This record gives sequence, structure tokens and C-alpha cells, in this order.
Amino acid sequence: MKRPAQLVFIPAPGVGHIVSTVEIAKQLVARDHQLFITILIMKLPFDKLFTNTDPSISHRISFVNLPESHIDTQGLAFPSFIKTFVQGHKTHVKDAVTKLLAESTQAELAGFVIDMFCTPMINVADEFQIPSYLFFTSSAASLGFWFHLQSLHDEQGKDVAEITGWDSELIVPSFINPVPAGVWPGVTRTKEGATTFIDFAGRFRQTKGILINTFRELEPHALRSLSDGKFPLVYPVGPLLNMKSDDGHVGSDQSIQKSDILEWLDDQPPSSVVFLCFGSMGSFDEAQVKEIACALEQSGQRFLWSLRQPEPEGKMGMPSDYADVKLVLPEGFLDRTAGIGKVIGWAPQVAILAHPAVGGFVSHCGWNSTLESLWCGVPIATWPLYAEQQLNAFGLVKELGLGVEIKMDYKQDIEVVSSEEIERGIRRVMEKDSDIRARVKEISEKSKKALTDGGSSYSSLGRFLDQI
Repeated sequence: MKRPAQLVFIPAPGVGHIVSTVEIAKQLVARDHQLFITILIMKLPFDKLFTNTDPSISHRISFVNLPESHIDTQGLAFPSFIKTFVQGHKTHVKDAVTKLLAESTQAELAGFVIDMFCTPMINVADEFQIPSYLFFTSSAASLGFWFHLQSLHDEQGKDVAEITGWDSELIVPSFINPVPAGVWPGVTRTKEGATTFIDFAGRFRQTKGILINTFRELEPHALRSLSDGKFPLVYPVGPLLNMKSDDGHVGSDQSIQKSDILEWLDDQPPSSVVFLCFGSMGSFDEAQVKEIACALEQSGQRFLWSLRQPEPEGKMGMPSDYADVKLVLPEGFLDRTAGIGKVIGWAPQVAILAHPAVGGFVSHCGWNSTLESLWCGVPIATWPLYAEQQLNAFGLVKELGLGVEIKMDYKQDIEVVSSEEIERGIRRVMEKDSDIRARVKEISEKSKKALTDGGSSYSSLGRFLDQI
């Protein structure tokens, strides 16, 4: 008889990381009735406090908002910020777990499941003498990329300056094609960023196993490259998506916006609308907004465009909705496109991608968005903005043939993508009978199959449960 077990999940702060953590927790408790999960939430200084609004979540999953850590992170670049921020929560995590152990007499603590940015918590798990597992919320190919940089540095003696200055292609085992320097994550371009992430990857190797939000049929090559015995055991358990909610905390205003958007889509022909949306952190300056508007108008394509206002200059924060989009759009644009297009702020992305009227997605290629689009059978026009999105875009276009390029090596602070490039991408992603569309449809079916009984990810999750 299996004894009750308890897992502690520590996601990185930010909605994208928390959403996929909640999804894997739901899958795990559904499969094992003796399993209890506690999710420890770290709040970013500018973010709202997390509240679970999903009534369908099992009573065996609980959430603990950790106390805010008042460490001065002002002016730090992202790599140092995230490292300092997570380090600052170690005592809070230790206290929360100590309290948990005191309250829960039946369930044995079986391990920590940490996010890629939360490797300092491995030390806390060691203090409790329990194993750590990594939950990697991006692609297997990008995990392989970090492992490869770390081995170049630690095993082959390449110094950080050589890595940050690399300007040609790199052969990376988790990619079929050589990876051009232009699509490497931006953090690899600074000494501090490269050092931090090489250090993260070194810590990944100290975990007992790695859960990845992907599936074998999507990334067979990358997953094979990670199963050669040099790495902890890898469990592809995706796609982990919340296909019911949109950002988890929809207010009544947003419910009204959502029904308005879906009613508009109901009036459009099947696969006729291109949807443009750039994630919870994505926004553009005015010059770029005008190029997008011009491209949409020139293409004559039906469109639904989620247009967000950037956070104020020099402030860390999230994009917000414009009070009046007319102020940033070309004069008369809304009138001229009234018959075929709709400009919105916040977007219920999942519901939109699942709508039969949507035929293409211009996306920042965040991994959650990528998986949602593929699940819904919608081809992607890639316009990556930050983090590992350029690598995801390269994977979609060059490795997997599931997307078209708008600008794969986009650098937000130094360039404006021309309306011609955007229009070309929109036309290509909306082609009716393209090979890409056929491949996306096929991978959509495989993504659903992976999660059903006997499917590749279903079996992989079972192996993980057996191991704990």
C-alpha cells in the first residue's frame, strides 16, 4: 500500500510559470489519490497577490503566498534580479515547509519541484534531506541549449567572454540545425547573464529528475539528445495547458470584453482571422505599432489585434490597456478597417485560439502560447521579443516546420520591423492549404493523444509518480 506523499512546488514568479505549475499539479493529484501538493508563491514587487480562482482545483492542492522579501533589487538587470529575488525567499520557503511538516502528520515529504529560476531552493531541499526535481516550463531544445553552454564553459574551458561574444552558428546537440548566434537568448550577451544561466544549468544537473512541458511527438530529436545518460532522467509531461481559463483571474469587466470578442469572431468565416498577441509582458513603441497597422491594412486580412501599452520608461512593470488606442494608431485606421478588423486590449488568448474563425497567430513565441496554438491547430508567425523566445521561434520555423518567420532574431531595443516583413509573414501564415497548416493540424491531434491513457506524456507522468 502506497503511503500518502507530499510534494512542494516552487514556481518562478509570473503568471506564465504559475499557470503551468498549477496544471502539472492538477495532473499529478488526478493520477495519484495519495498525493498532496503545496505550491509556494513568490510575489514580484509590481505584481498582484496570487489568488486561486479555479473552483475545480482539488482540495489536495494548496497555495501558500510567501511573505514579501524586502531585498533591494532596484536597478538590477534581469539575471541578477531573479537570482537575488529567489535567494531572498530561502528562509520563507524553509519556514513554510517546516510549518507544513508540523501540520501534516500523515503525508511524507517526497521532494521539492522547482522552477528553472529557483535553483537556490535545492539547498533548502538538501537541508530537509529530500530530493529536488526540476520543472522546466519551456522546450526540451532550449533546456539542451543551456546544458550545452554549461558544458562548453565547465567541461571545455570556454570562458564567459568567448560565449557572450560568439557571433557565428553553434552546433547544439538538442537542435538538428546549427543555431545562429542571433537567436540565442538575450541573457547570453552579457557576462552577468551568461554566468547566471550557466550556473542555473549546472544546478539542474544536481536534481533527481526533470519534468518538461513538452511531448515526445513534438520534440523527438531534442528529447533523445537529453536521454544519453549525462543528465538527470527527463520526463516529457506536456502539453500542460489551462484550456478553460484565461490568465486565471478574470474580472467582470474582462468577462464582458471576452464575450464581445467571441461574438465578433462568431461573425467571421472559418480560419479567416489572423490573431496578433504578444504575451503578458509584450508591447511595442509607437513607431512599431504604426508598422503593424500598416501591414494589416495592406494585407486586407481579417484581424484581431491585442494592442498593449508599454510600462512607463525606466519602470519595471507589466503592459496595460490603452485608454484610447486611436492615439497610437495611424489616423483613420480604425474607420478604414472597421469591416474586417478589431483592436482589443487584454485578450482571452485560449478562447480566441480555440475559435474556428482564427486561422493564424502572430506570436511572441512564449512556450505556453506556442503549445496553446499547436493544441488548437493554429499555425504561428514568429515574432519573438525576449527570454528564450528567439530559440522557440527558430525551433518552430527551422526545426519543426510549424511556423513562418516574421523576424526570428528580433532585438526589441534596436530595430523596427517593417510593414512589408510583417505583411509577408501574415500572408504566409494565413495560406489556406500550406504544408505548415497540415503539419500543425497533425501535431494538434498528437498533442491531445499524448495526454490520454497510454499516450507518451501520460506514461511519462506515470513513471515520475512511480519514482517518487
